Amino acid sequence: MKYLNLFIAFLRAGVLCFGGGPASVPFIHREVVLKYKWMNDKEFADVLAIGNTLPGPINTKLSGYIGQKVAGFSGLLIATLAFIIPTSVLMIVLMTTLSHFSEFAWARGMTQAMVPVVGIMLAIMGWQFLSLAAKSLKWPVTILHIVIVGGLLWFTDIHPAFILAALFIWAFIGEKVIKIFSGKKK
Repeated sequence: MKYLNLFIAFLRAGVLCFGGGPASVPFIHREVVLKYKWMNDKEFADVLAIGNTLPGPINTKLSGYIGQKVAGFSGLLIATLAFIIPTSVLMIVLMTTLSHFSEFAWARGMTQAMVPVVGIMLAIMGWQFLSLAAKSLKWPVTILHIVIVGGLLWFTDIHPAFILAALFIWAFIGEKVIKIFSGKKK
């Protein structure tokens, strides 16, 4: 049954996602966290953060990792293929069709209308992740992280992977320093 559920979850996400990798993340989140409960919000956020630091499309990395977590190597294959094959076929069909109708205003309007929908879906998921961070870090620390990381991303050319790596190191060192000064031993 878990193989069928993996196939259905990622097939549904693959068929219903429009707008590329970032647009698929809320759909995958809904299937994995809310519907099948293979992960909780924190696990999904961690996998998403690490997956975004690696090269390649996020949706195939998510489907591969989650499939492997749920059902081993077979699950990895099932989830990844269920996501990739329908999307590939749909892309070929849609791009062929849209190229024939691209001069019509209704076709341009249809594709442009998807942009705000995807933006709202990402904003909702972003708010969920911020709320999750605020539960563990509290709002002042979460806001400080937003300001620092947002500033680094906005004003510098530092790759997000280096920022995430620095945050992981900072968290690790911070935990060790707190243990040393509090007298607690591991």
